[in-house]
Amino acid sequence: MSDKEEGRTTRMSEVRVIGADIGGTHITAAAVNLLPGTVHERSSTRKAVLANGAKEEIISTWAQAIREAAGGKVVAGMRLGIAMPGPFDYAQGISLMQNQDKYDALYMLDVKDLLALELQLEPAHIRFLNDAACFLQGEVFGGAAKGAARAIGLTLGTGLGSAKYQDGLAADAALWCAPFKDGVAEEYISARWLIRRYQELTGQKVRNVKEMVGKVSAESKVLQAFQEFGQHLGEFLLSFIGEAESEVVVIGGNIANSLDLFRPAMEQALAENGIIIPIKQAQLGEYAALIGAASLWKA
Repeated sequence: MSDKEEGRTTRMSEVRVIGADIGGTHITAAAVNLLPGTVHERSSTRKAVLANGAKEEIISTWAQAIREAAGGKVVAGMRLGIAMPGPFDYAQGISLMQNQDKYDALYMLDVKDLLALELQLEPAHIRFLNDAACFLQGEVFGGAAKGAARAIGLTLGTGLGSAKYQDGLAADAALWCAPFKDGVAEEYISARWLIRRYQELTGQKVRNVKEMVGKVSAESKVLQAFQEFGQHLGEFLLSFIGEAESEVVVIGGNIANSLDLFRPAMEQALAENGIIIPIKQAQLGEYAALIGAASLWKA
C-alpha cells in the first residue's frame, strides 16, 4: 500500500462508519471499524419496524436505530452503508418493493433523500447494497473468505440466498429460482425440503431443522436427509462455481450450523466432477451484512 493509499485508509477509519441491515420486520445497526473489519459491539442496536406502516414511521424507526448506533448523534462526516432487500435501485436509493407485505409505503420514493433529511446527513454519505450481497461482502472483508478475489456465498434457511464476489464488490446472484431437477433450486435446498424429506423418511413431523439435528444420534434417517441435501447442494454449485470462477464457497444461514452433516456429500458431488474448492462456514453471524454494508466506504 502506498503512503497516499495508507493516508486515505487512515482518514476513513477516523470517520464514524455505520452499517445497517434492514429486514422485513427489523433493523440492526452498528458502528464498524474498517481497518480490522469489526463491529463496535456496544454500539449494536436492533429495533422492530412496522413494515406496513406509513413512510414517516418507517424512516423514523430506521433513523432512530442508526442514530443510536452512532452514539446518539450523527456527525457531519459520518458515512452510512445499508444492506437492503430488493427490489431496490441501489445506486439511486429508490425503493421498488411492492406487494411483498413490507415497505409498500416507500414504493418509488427516494429513500436516500428521506433518510438523509431525517438524519441531517449528506445524501452522498449514504450507500446501499443488496442484503444477500452484503452478507458475502462482509465475509470477504473480515470473515471466512477474507482476502479472496472471487467468492460465492450461500445463505441456507427458510429459503436459498446466493451471491458472488468479484472485482471488489458482491452482487446478489438470485439463484433461488434457477431451474433444478424437477423444479427450482430453493425447492431442494432449503429448510422446507429438509423438514419435508425427514417426514417422508420417518413419518414424523419436526418444527424446524434444529429439532431434526437434535435427533441425529438416535435417528439414522436424519443423516440420510442431510446427505441427500448435501448432494443437491453440490450439484447446484457445479455450474455456479464454474461461472463465478470462485476460490471459496461461504455457507451462512441457520442450516450452516449443521455443515458437518452435509459437507461430505456436497464435497463428494463436486469432486466427482473435478471440482476441489474450500467450503467454509460463515464467521460473522448477524454482523456479516453490517460489516459488508459499511465496507462500501473502504478506501
